[in-house]
Amino acid sequence: MKRILVLNPNSNESVTQGLAESVAEFGGISTVDVHCATLSDGPFGIETNEDIAAVLPLITAKVLASPVFDAFVIACYSDPGLAECREVCDKPVFGIQQSALETAIASGGRFGVLALSNESIERHVAYIRTLGYDEYLAGELPLDVTVDQAASDDDTLRKIVAQGRRLIEESGATVLILGCAGMATLRAEAEAELGVSVIEPTQATVRLAIAAFESILPARRYL
Repeated sequence: MKRILVLNPNSNESVTQGLAESVAEFGGISTVDVHCATLSDGPFGIETNEDIAAVLPLITAKVLASPVFDAFVIACYSDPGLAECREVCDKPVFGIQQSALETAIASGGRFGVLALSNESIERHVAYIRTLGYDEYLAGELPLDVTVDQAASDDDTLRKIVAQGRRLIEESGATVLILGCAGMATLRAEAEAELGVSVIEPTQATVRLAIAAFESILPARRYL
């Protein structure tokens, strides 16, 4: 059996619980075990560039200290520590932003992203350009919430729907991405309200990891 570690790099257990709910659909696959864990010494929410800098060595240390797993998913939309972990780990390491973007692009059309804040958008757009995917970006809008609010505030879904409609109607987005792991449990409701495909990044990334194990992804074993 292949084991995948989904690592929530913040210390908010509500986020980890949401991630576990999002990837529960993979529990019926007998050849794969998906385990969600909290980085207990990480920040309560990864929201700033300072948070990212602080958590980088913690993520790398956790991956190196977890040899029983066959692949790792860093469940923060800014993909902190992804490059660093790939340099030191000989197993597949996935970032949920990169995986979500490639999933959206594969669906055709142009994607819109629902982010926590304008600061998050600055990071995301720079990363999208680095990856060479900016031509597929319809737009990105902030919800003006914290990671904890994304995971636990009932008003977050309303904000997702309102900003999602703007991305669809004003920017021409044909698929939407939830730009924070804290929103993991809201995908199905958001998709039903908005009428377009909504990607939950961690769920999409685990699906890609499983496909990589099954040699479904052509030419590349992981993103």
